[in-house]
Formats: sequence, structure tokens, C-alpha cells
Amino acid sequence: MAERVIPLIDQRIAALASAVPTHAIPTTGLLSDALGRPLRDLRISVTDRCNFRCSYCMPKEVFDTDHQYLPHSDLLTFEEITRVARQFVAHGVRKIRLTGGEPLLRKNIEVLIGQLAALRTPDGDALDITLTTNGSLLARKAQALKAAGLQRVTVSLDGLDDAVFRGMNDVDFPVAEVLKGIEAARRAGLGPIKVNMVVKRGTNEHEILPMARHFKGTDVVARFIEYMDVGATNGWRMDEVLPSAEVIELIGSQLPLVQLSRSAAGETAQRWGYADGSGEIGVISSVTQAFCGDCNRARLSTEGRLYLCLFATQGHDLRSLIRGGAGDDQLASAIGHIWQGRSDRYSQLRSSLAPDSTAGAKRVEMSYIGG
Repeated sequence: MAERVIPLIDQRIAALASAVPTHAIPTTGLLSDALGRPLRDLRISVTDRCNFRCSYCMPKEVFDTDHQYLPHSDLLTFEEITRVARQFVAHGVRKIRLTGGEPLLRKNIEVLIGQLAALRTPDGDALDITLTTNGSLLARKAQALKAAGLQRVTVSLDGLDDAVFRGMNDVDFPVAEVLKGIEAARRAGLGPIKVNMVVKRGTNEHEILPMARHFKGTDVVARFIEYMDVGATNGWRMDEVLPSAEVIELIGSQLPLVQLSRSAAGETAQRWGYADGSGEIGVISSVTQAFCGDCNRARLSTEGRLYLCLFATQGHDLRSLIRGGAGDDQLASAIGHIWQGRSDRYSQLRSSLAPDSTAGAKRVEMSYIGG
């Protein structure tokens, strides 16, 4: 196996200045980007910290005890997050997902959830408020999250075998505690719960069938995600990607499957149901079957930078507007201007890009803007 070099770089440095456009962009809820894709989904990172050190996200070689996290004063406050989220909702966002890092590490996260849950669309509808977590703190927080207004959770779980799971989170955290968190979320009504497993060939593909069997017959949806080339610190290689087609073939050979229709426009997962009606699974194929064509997601980093793609190299600095005295209409116009210019479709172009075409581009890390 070739030696792997993991660059020690700070992905937070690249940012584009955001400005209020000359002509106001009205908040009609019909905003589209340069490829005609609407804005419907906002993912908000509330912290750049995590208590796991998964190799595909925050490898310990890079995020060690000397790693410098953002100072608290750089983070958007809950009020600032809610203010900018309100402008996104006016432009058409209907779903907000809180991510990290590990979002449950953000102190008093329930307060932010309550503020976001109070937002309404121009038609008066409530938003779909969700959160992605590694599950380590979920057992103790599930009831409070639900009471604050959270509707659903997605839990990252890369294997049921305790040794495999401890090895992948690289902090020796037991799988039993995550399973307790999932059960607590079910009891609290934070469902339907989705459990995401990043599949890395040579590491945990033998956990695919146990994961499918474990959640079959429950209301929990297990989803299998192709190992992605997000950021620059995870040492991604194509030979470690297990295509989703092979995942479906493997599961279907033991547990017959039928394909289901997508649950919503822009949905990243392909849905498959068990032929006996005992639940469903999903696969997310961002490497082998790009879904850029109807991607409707924007990402807001923990210190207020707007990213238009999971594989972006630069963000747009909204914090300077938020803290620089811009009014709500001005902030909304700036967001609208940025989205209207969006043409990102990295996954569709990946196979056609020259190997060194992005050599100087430092893609943002998954731990910084969420998955």
C-alpha cells in the first residue's frame, strides 16, 4: 500500500467577501441558482469541535491536542444564527439541519432549536428542524431536544461490532452508548430516525449486513454512505470507496429489496424497502452517482461563512454583514445574490477533472460545515 500523506492545513482561511448588491433581491421564496436549482435546505454548523476522531472526518493525526479551534467570539451567536436563518427561510428554505463538528457539544443548543422552531415560512408553515449527531450525548439530551422543538435526528454509526466502532471513532467510545442514544431518541419521538454508516472498503464493509439486520423491522432507517473526498485531511482514495450498487446487491442477496420513490425533491438518498414490508434502507452515492442536478442545499459554517457545495474551496463571509450593521433586507439581498451565482456541481464533474486540476484548492473539511 502506498504511503499516505495527510496535509496539515487550515481549511478555514479561504473566504470571499460578501457585499450587498446594487439591486435588491426580493424574498419571494422562488430564488434559484445559475442552474435553476431552488434553495430549500440550510445546514448550519454550530461548532467545529467533536469528541470523536473518525479517520474520514477528523483524523487524530491532524486534529490532535494542539489543534486550534475557533475562539468562542468568532462563532455566530444563537441570535445571529436565527437572524440569518430567517432570511434563508424568506428565500425558500423549508428544512434546517444542525450539524458540526458534534452539535450537541454546543452549550445550550436547545435554546437555538427553540428559536429556529419558532420561525415560519411566508405561508405560515413550520420548518423541518433536524440534527445530525454522533449519538454520544443523545441519551441524556433527547428529551430536552424534543421539548425545544427538534423534530428528527440522524445518528452517525459506522458499525455495530464494538471493536470496529471503537477503532473508527478512534477515541475508544463504545457502540452500546450510541445505541442507547438511538433508543432514547425513539422514546422521545425524534423520528423517523436515520442512522448513517460511512462505508470504507477494507475497514467496515463487513458491518453492512449486521447493520441492515439490526434495524430491519424497526422504524429506524439505516443508510449507507460512500466514503467521500471531502476536504484534504482524510487521505481519501478511490480504491477505498465501496459503490452503493454493491451495497444494495449485498443486502438484497440476503434480505430482498424493492426500490422506493424519493421522499422529496433534492433528496440525497436512494430509498429501498424490504420486500416483506419490514422497513427500509437508503444509500447515498455522492461518488458513483452524483446528485448535483437537483441539489438545493446551502451550508453555513459556525462563524458565518456560506458554502454552496460540500466540496467547496471557498465560503462567503456573511458574519461581516451580520456584525457590520447590514439590515435584514440587505442581508437577504446578499444571500440571494450569492445563490443566484451558484453553479457548483463538483460530484458530476469529478471523473472529468484532471488529477492535478485542484492541486492548489483547499476544499473545506466536513468537520467544519457538516456532511
